Amino acid sequence: MRTHYCGELNAKHINEEVVLCGWAHRRRDHGGVIFIDLRDRFGLAQIVIDPDTKDAFKIAESVRNEFVLKVKCKVRARPAGTVNKNLPTGEVEMLASELEILNPSLTPPFMLDDDSITESIRLENRFMDLRRDEMQSNIILRYEISKNIRNYLDKEKFIEIETPILNKSTPEGARDYLVPSRVHHGEFFALPQSPQLFKQLLMVSGFDRYYQIARCFRDEDLRADRQPEFTQIDMETSFLDESQIMDISENMIRAMFKAVKDIDLPENFPRITYEEAINRFGSDKPDMRVNLELVDLTDEMKTVDFKVFASAANQTNGKVAALKIPGGANLSRSEIDTYTEFVKIYGAKGLAYIKINDITQLNESGLQSPIVKNIHEVALKQIIEKTSAENGDLVFFGADKRKIVHEALGALREKIGHEKNFLIKDMWTPLWVVDFPMFEMDEEEKRWNALHHPFTAPNDGHEEFLDKNPEKCLSKAYDMVINGWEVGGGSIRIHKQDIQAKVLKALNISDAEAEEKFGFLLKALQFGAPPHGGIAFGLDRLTTLLAGAESIRDVIAFPKTQKAQCLLTEAPSSVDEKQLRELHIKVRPKNVS
Repeated sequence: MRTHYCGELNAKHINEEVVLCGWAHRRRDHGGVIFIDLRDRFGLAQIVIDPDTKDAFKIAESVRNEFVLKVKCKVRARPAGTVNKNLPTGEVEMLASELEILNPSLTPPFMLDDDSITESIRLENRFMDLRRDEMQSNIILRYEISKNIRNYLDKEKFIEIETPILNKSTPEGARDYLVPSRVHHGEFFALPQSPQLFKQLLMVSGFDRYYQIARCFRDEDLRADRQPEFTQIDMETSFLDESQIMDISENMIRAMFKAVKDIDLPENFPRITYEEAINRFGSDKPDMRVNLELVDLTDEMKTVDFKVFASAANQTNGKVAALKIPGGANLSRSEIDTYTEFVKIYGAKGLAYIKINDITQLNESGLQSPIVKNIHEVALKQIIEKTSAENGDLVFFGADKRKIVHEALGALREKIGHEKNFLIKDMWTPLWVVDFPMFEMDEEEKRWNALHHPFTAPNDGHEEFLDKNPEKCLSKAYDMVINGWEVGGGSIRIHKQDIQAKVLKALNISDAEAEEKFGFLLKALQFGAPPHGGIAFGLDRLTTLLAGAESIRDVIAFPKTQKAQCLLTEAPSSVDEKQLRELHIKVRPKNVS
């Protein structure tokens, strides 16, 4: 139906007869001559309809925004003074000889260039929202990323293999999405949270380099960087150690950034341990553009009279840490109160602070804060020295369990860093975080959980901790972080059945439960499983970063809301009684627990 795309015409096509198809982006009537900006996914073309072409002109008078048109026209140079340098097609215009309305349109629910549209309106009318330049660009960028990564992995001798969508439920991480079986009464499939177990089985099967652009599903609370269904670039290899897997992955990401956005990432990504990341930045995915760091003051606060500090400093899993804000003494009381409310989201009970007015007076005259009178001079001096505080600075404090202090001050560090511009500008700051703990304590159930997943291998020499000291056991896990986003995570896997059994035992999973949930994997490990490991990258997150988007919903064609709903199709929805009977399911009334 068409000879060219709208956005590809330029001065090289002058005097050519072309046929274009697309949507009427806008229509303008200028003194009897009608102009229509015709749009397709490659750009805009300015169509000129002259009154001399009576049939085309009459049709053009009825055209409105978003009508689908077919135009036969001749390319000509725009008159002097009318060239639009902001458009790739801005040197030319198309003089129409024939115009056909392929399909009219109702009045659109919003103008495509209106930046004030609410997200709910956009999602309810996603088919329209996806016509906007920003969304077209984001979805095309997503495709370019996938294409580039596929090409890279192909050259590295990876092969793409699909793994099942209907799986066995193994609820060790987030909640599974369950799918009832019609054939097997009372039994359920689960949608995959990741292809983890199947890709390990592929390694046992001898496919030593696998990848998949995999759809994954997790029934969990949503945030800006989470969706109930998401896409990950999933990889697994045999006979490589963690450094080699990290090198392949790093080269892939570096090449992709250069190819799709002409961004030069550092030649070697820094590698820091989990412990260093947590202690310095309060996070295992620190935004390294922020020029602020935490300072540990636990030992220095053990003898102060301020009970909040002393109590935290003297408890087994307690911590006192400081965050210096250069020039922060000019923060208003209302700003400090706002930050205090912010850290409460992370479990902190409050946010102590000291404003440094005169560093030579280590008392209430030089240091402005309600807590100064309860901290002796030696401790005040240590605070100043360890934080390198100067006149005009402000020091925030966190005092509680280590986890709460890290999460609260880590989040505050990034919030203030971005709000108050403590940033390295226009930089990409990738890094690897390594040596993660194998386990974390579930305080409610008083049992160990796997920090990553139960199939992560312990560090060399740490297997001895599995039986009696799991808190000391570190793992061969590694996360790639870019600008504060965890974009990829992986590990070396356990390839020996006896080690896997020890890990499951440390997680308080009985032999019977292990056999019921993971029996197929435990069996496979006994049949010559090679050493193997892998990594998975979040395609949604990578695209969001490179697009500079606010949310991953802006880079997914048909996303869910934060309430896990599709506003376009109104899913999830109820189903009829016949379908439920076939599945042997009865739905309880909403008010029955």
